[in-house]
Amino acid sequence: MSTPEQNFSEDLTAPAASPATTPSAPSEAAASQVPAGDSDGPSDEVRERALRVGLEDYELAEDDLALLGGELGEGGDDEAPLALPVLAVVGRPNVGKSTLVNRIIGRREAVVEDKPGVTRDRVSYPAEWAGRRFMLVDTGGWEVDVAGIEARVAEQAEVAISLADAVMFVVDATVGPTSTDEQVVRMLRRSGKPVILCANKVDGPRAEADASELWSLGLGEPFPVSALHGRGTGDLLDAAMRTLPTETVHGTPVPFGPRRVALVGRPNVGKSSLLNKVAGAERVVVDSVAGTTRDPVDELVELRGKQWMFVDTAGIRRRVHQTSGADFYASLRTQAAIEKAEVAVVLLDASEKLTEQDTRVISQVVDSGRSVVIAYNKWDLMDEDRRPFLEREIERDLVQVQWAPRVNISAATGWHTDRLVPALEKSLASWDTRISTGRLNSFLGELVAEHPHPLRGGKQPRILFATQASTRPPRFVIFATGFLEAGYRRFIERRLRETFGFEGSPISISVRVREKRKR
Repeated sequence: MSTPEQNFSEDLTAPAASPATTPSAPSEAAASQVPAGDSDGPSDEVRERALRVGLEDYELAEDDLALLGGELGEGGDDEAPLALPVLAVVGRPNVGKSTLVNRIIGRREAVVEDKPGVTRDRVSYPAEWAGRRFMLVDTGGWEVDVAGIEARVAEQAEVAISLADAVMFVVDATVGPTSTDEQVVRMLRRSGKPVILCANKVDGPRAEADASELWSLGLGEPFPVSALHGRGTGDLLDAAMRTLPTETVHGTPVPFGPRRVALVGRPNVGKSSLLNKVAGAERVVVDSVAGTTRDPVDELVELRGKQWMFVDTAGIRRRVHQTSGADFYASLRTQAAIEKAEVAVVLLDASEKLTEQDTRVISQVVDSGRSVVIAYNKWDLMDEDRRPFLEREIERDLVQVQWAPRVNISAATGWHTDRLVPALEKSLASWDTRISTGRLNSFLGELVAEHPHPLRGGKQPRILFATQASTRPPRFVIFATGFLEAGYRRFIERRLRETFGFEGSPISISVRVREKRKR
């Protein structure tokens, strides 16, 4: 059986299509009411008006009329937030810091599991209490005399303290003060920051006696709370607002409109290393162990004089339903981070063949409607003789996303990371592109005249009208007298890309079949 593409090639040698195959040939009366175009044919605006008149002969739903009337607008931008006071939540591992953070911000944002070491990076969340807005910083557990990844987690907690206006020190009331808690107290005193002492895991009145033991830490009154059940958190936050300065010393305002860039990929491909390199600091914990990052981490980065909001995410594993615990919730947070972003940089390992897991990551980004940049990491490690063969392999492997710009980089050394900015700008420009209705219908008229839809069962669907419903990503709606096959829609998408670009942006094409009004 011949495919639509084969039929298209056969149509190249066929005689010109009749007017019935072009988008909604309007009535002669309608055509006579519009001014004539130049010698090459009517202008785009003339064609649009004529097609709209012809569309009035068909049954249209209310959402069709709203779409054609341009009522489906896009939301405006939010105001840029001000610099907010910073409250850091610190403590040793597994005392309930992330649970308390989720309780304060009122949603399950931080990844939580009943074992130590789940949180590793310092992650900021906007919060509000009693009319006051502030930034809440979740940190990993601080421990003394540790090595490896635990030492880097502790370093991030120390950085969070140095960049905070006040500190909430969380202690497990059921265990009481430990030697590690006393080490944290000494560190807090050296920092000179105001401290609120939180005695967590006080689930009832009987446990409040355990909280009184924490007076021995010398930080003042311990506030007994249960982060899991919400008990006592109101009093704790009232005390925190009294302690937290109204004007911040360390908080930084987020400038208006930085484009959000999500770094995604399977575990251990170098996402965190890339963020650290473009940020120019050890912003997130990096380790050779796969799955180091759990919570999405935002960082404002300046590249080529322009500010971007980069978001490091947890590695996307084979299948979400096959993961459990912290890895499962990390996968959910990654999907949420992708949906909040505008463009996703999909990192692939140049030293390994493209895996099914990599393909699934790319599909996840495309399905979410974000613009895409493909970044092959560790390219500097490739042998010069190997690179030409690798290029051909990549072209074959990425055939489904040939429209996405690709850069070859090294996250560890920063080699060619400056090439990210042009690729990001190109993808975002395509994501924001809007084609005028007249130009779109002229394009489709020429396309259908050259390559009509294949006949199926003796019938040929006719395109009546088309419009771009929205951007971000570009979404096109085609009104037709019959269903357009998937192969023909892919053909239209391919020609749209060839004509208008759309490099780095997915395209959505939907068809609305409409029948003629009964007279």
